[in-house]
Amino acid sequence: MVGLAVRLRELGAEVRVCAPPDEDFARRLAGVDVPLVPVGPSARALTKAVAPPSSMPRRAAEVIAGQFEVMPAAAEGCDVLVATGMMPAAAGARSVAEKLGIPSVSVTFQQLTLPSPHRPPLAYRGRPFPPEVTDNRARWELDAQSIDALFGEALNTNRTSIGLPPVAHVRDYVIGDRPWVATDPVLDPLHEMPGLDAVQTGAWIAPDVRPLPAELETFLDAGTPPVYVGFGSMPLHDSTDAAQVAVDAVRAQGRRVLVSRGWADLALIDDRDDCLAVGEANHQALFARVAAVMHHGGAGTTTTAARAGAPQVVVPQLADQPYWASRVADLGIGAAHDGPTPTLKSLSAALETALTPETRTRATALAATIRTDGTDVAAKLLLDGAF
Repeated sequence: MVGLAVRLRELGAEVRVCAPPDEDFARRLAGVDVPLVPVGPSARALTKAVAPPSSMPRRAAEVIAGQFEVMPAAAEGCDVLVATGMMPAAAGARSVAEKLGIPSVSVTFQQLTLPSPHRPPLAYRGRPFPPEVTDNRARWELDAQSIDALFGEALNTNRTSIGLPPVAHVRDYVIGDRPWVATDPVLDPLHEMPGLDAVQTGAWIAPDVRPLPAELETFLDAGTPPVYVGFGSMPLHDSTDAAQVAVDAVRAQGRRVLVSRGWADLALIDDRDDCLAVGEANHQALFARVAAVMHHGGAGTTTTAARAGAPQVVVPQLADQPYWASRVADLGIGAAHDGPTPTLKSLSAALETALTPETRTRATALAATIRTDGTDVAAKLLLDGAF
């Protein structure tokens, strides 16, 4: 979203971004001089909380109410609203646009939430698909029912409060007829989606010119390329020893280690000089200088590592992350860890694959195919009214 905002500004548009009030987001947007309108609860707090599935409707109602409280004023006078994020947030955003009478575009950073007979939907926590239902079309029908059960009442209660009619099917309302898929076509080739005129813009990449911290530069220059270990916004609830396991596995390969703290608050396990802990950093610059990237499989991290030509070890935690792990393995640019909880043995096996010369060669070759014009494509579609 930062990348899109920057490109729109370059093309002469005014932009404001509504996002959770986390310091990470505020700092990133402030760095490119784009206004942040805080909306809803902290994304970090929601991610780190261990809430029972039964609380999801209540939390959805809070998220939607927050959108309705803040976004009408933020979107007043705008020409178009770009809606993305978790289902209730996007439903609230599109409802605000509807109330204001401005067009809106639904964007996803992975295609797995768009119905297709070629793949099953993602199951919501506490609502698994019956094992006897194996047909993808039938599962998508159950998915629509689950979304209505989880979010329908919350959405329609809030819509009624501002004079909007109820929505019959939340998923269809959020997706619309012409959703945008902001992913790279090589990393994420689109499947057939009957009834949807999906537009793949390419991944939205914000050029990052921030220098690396001096301590990190010194570490990189002091020896062979390290393995980067970071799990982004994933708290790793089930992996209390993730840093220990990862560092031991990397050292077993004779490599140095960069540990990114992230929302799991990873830390160094000892004071040996072959390991450095880092915070927020320019991944575009950093990933070009590492031996491999071990991460959670978020769409952004996967794309950034692929663009840098860095071999990957993906330890997927939830949602679309197993999909990105499988794409990395299928493309031969890294390894997909089996499940969310790494062990020394499982990580060592994955690293052995990622650190082979053959994987490096394929990763380098694929890097040249990653499109970098996704934000330009999306920005021009918005400015041309082609949505």
